[in-house]
Amino acid sequence: MGFGQILHEISKQDDELAKHIVTTAPDVTVSTNLGPWVNQRGLFAKEELADTFKAERIPSTFKWAFSPQGQHIELGIAESNLFLLLSALGLSHSINGQRLLPIGTVYDPFILRAADQLNYACYQDARFMLVATPSGVTLAPEGGAHQSISTPLIGMAQDGLAAFEPAFVDELATIMRFGFDYMQRDGEGDPDERTWLRDQTGGSIYLRLSTRPLEQPLRTFTPEEEQDIVDGAYWLRKPGPNAEIVIAYTGAVAPEAINAVGLMAEDRRDVGLLAITSADRLNAGWTAAQRARDRGALHARSHIERLFDDVPDNCSLITVLDGHPATLAWLGAVKGNSIRTLGVEHFGQTGTIADLYAHYGIDTQSILRAAETISTGGKIRYIKAS
Repeated sequence: MGFGQILHEISKQDDELAKHIVTTAPDVTVSTNLGPWVNQRGLFAKEELADTFKAERIPSTFKWAFSPQGQHIELGIAESNLFLLLSALGLSHSINGQRLLPIGTVYDPFILRAADQLNYACYQDARFMLVATPSGVTLAPEGGAHQSISTPLIGMAQDGLAAFEPAFVDELATIMRFGFDYMQRDGEGDPDERTWLRDQTGGSIYLRLSTRPLEQPLRTFTPEEEQDIVDGAYWLRKPGPNAEIVIAYTGAVAPEAINAVGLMAEDRRDVGLLAITSADRLNAGWTAAQRARDRGALHARSHIERLFDDVPDNCSLITVLDGHPATLAWLGAVKGNSIRTLGVEHFGQTGTIADLYAHYGIDTQSILRAAETISTGGKIRYIKAS
């Protein structure tokens, strides 16, 4: 919903950004919240076509009139066509001499239907923003057919695609602002020595979003905090010098992680809470910094390494996300901390979000149980789970 509201605000502006955005979706335009954008900017067709709903006097809150001025291209249920179109639109600057900013929306699990087309779009250096929502098992009532598990790993592994999974709308707005700029970059490949990412080369953007309603924090980010969000993570609560537990979460499970920290803080001081907005960029920067040190640049340090300066050596990490737990499992190797990874490895269950989170072990009580049994310095530490 936040994504749709941001795009709606852009659609009301008569500026160059709004004029160059082209949206498309394989039959999920309204359910992925592109409706307000379509109402403002119209649907594309070579010839004008009347709004059938209006012509037949069928009540609708959406306008479905087509014209050559429209900026949304409606597809049938055809994810392969989606990525072929995103690839073509994303190469418009090199084919037609005119930069476009294509945005494609799709249900997150259906990325796998067109993984080959996605790979070749990135291989050709096409530039687009892929918005995949809903995701995970968080769309609990819809069952296994719409649940995704492996997509965070796809986001990490796919070259040419910067993957993000924010929890809150203010994070999303910061990422989208970066994303529109990132899609237009065409610089050299030397890494930025602040993050060791090759941001100046640009690329495409993948946003893994959720339809779960979350209470939104009221806050204003500093430029430094916005940079942390773009770089992949920031501290919601810094660990203190005596911290024994740090919880790192990604995406829609933010309330469970926040609640777990609050309960732990009753009898455990200095517990840390790390909000991860991009496991992809965190991991890429970390591995790039290691390669730089191998080549003699001993000063090279990544964003996650600097964040972990606040984590004591004997502190244990608990990671949690609505996705495959391997997405964040590498965090234990950054500084050598013991780690417990919570996530989803199976799908197919239907129920409430609370039921499915408990079933797959990513709810608040599961985080607390993991903290009870995680090994610290070879000994088992117990934390009260109530």
